[in-house]
Amino acid sequence: MQMPKRVSKSGESVAALGDRELLAQGRAILEAEGQAVLAASESLGISFCKAVRLIYECSGSVVVTGIGKAGLIARKITATLASTGSPSHFLHPAEAMHGDLGMLRGDDLVLALSQSGESEEITRLLPHLAALDVPIVAITGNPSSSLGKAARVVVSSGKVREACTLGLAPSTSTAVMLALGDALALAASSLRQFTSDDFAQRHPGGSLGRKLATVDEVMQPLDGCRVARLGETVRDVFGRTLPARRTGAVMILDDSGSLAGIFTDSDLARLFERRNDAALDSPIEEVMTRQPRTAAAGLRLSDAVTLLEQYRLSELPVVDAEGRPLGLLDIVDLVGLVPPELLPESLGDRQVRRAA
Repeated sequence: MQMPKRVSKSGESVAALGDRELLAQGRAILEAEGQAVLAASESLGISFCKAVRLIYECSGSVVVTGIGKAGLIARKITATLASTGSPSHFLHPAEAMHGDLGMLRGDDLVLALSQSGESEEITRLLPHLAALDVPIVAITGNPSSSLGKAARVVVSSGKVREACTLGLAPSTSTAVMLALGDALALAASSLRQFTSDDFAQRHPGGSLGRKLATVDEVMQPLDGCRVARLGETVRDVFGRTLPARRTGAVMILDDSGSLAGIFTDSDLARLFERRNDAALDSPIEEVMTRQPRTAAAGLRLSDAVTLLEQYRLSELPVVDAEGRPLGLLDIVDLVGLVPPELLPESLGDRQVRRAA
């Protein structure tokens, strides 16, 4: 098959790149960037440790700055720092010269990104940072540059060749900057013993927030659940008006209000399958499951899903420290609410069977 032709700016007819050539180019770019990141990893030294400790010890904000593509990377590093325990915001170096220097305080730390270390907007900022006595951590490929000399600590990104065919568009250098920024942020996070609870407080929304949610946030509250007392018959319990949101289980309480057992729709179906009509007028405790599996209040939703899968459950009561039920996790509610990667395939199958 003849390759299609395209016309260059000079008017010459040239062959367009085919899929094989595009794949080869893509792989070469990824390999070049990956090798540069590995090289930066191997060259890390004591300066990295000093930079991490400066971030950890900063009592103000880590103010990240950069221009152009480095500025875009700086914004992402800002977000990583802020979400992993290091208060941070981005400072545009050009806007800094027009009033945004007022964002800086004496207890802040500046993390400045520039591969050359000679970006005009960054070098113009340096004397003002010195006047404010704000320490600088530099990520640059040129430690002897103006930025490198002004910095208290330099984390070198190394001498890199950009991955674009012209060797000009920031690509390899920005990949290394991003990796080094992540390494600084996450190492500082480890140093401050940042926990999953800390992380959850900063990520309440979206799929990530749902992964970190607790059972209390997604359970059916007790006033929306089916509840019975010891001594009540099965017929009495199922003859009552259902809550607005029907759940697949009845929680049975003892005289103190603690959970004594659970009786599910599946248990009821088995009574009918076995033609055990007499059990319908017997106390529900005679056919309930005693000492059912429960989830403690505050348990991570991901851990509760593991319990549901491990014990092949469709319902899981949520109880307080005294064993009193607070609500119920129902598999029907979890499907569609929990991120798909948290739901084992078998849970989805059980939900389909329940719905049928």
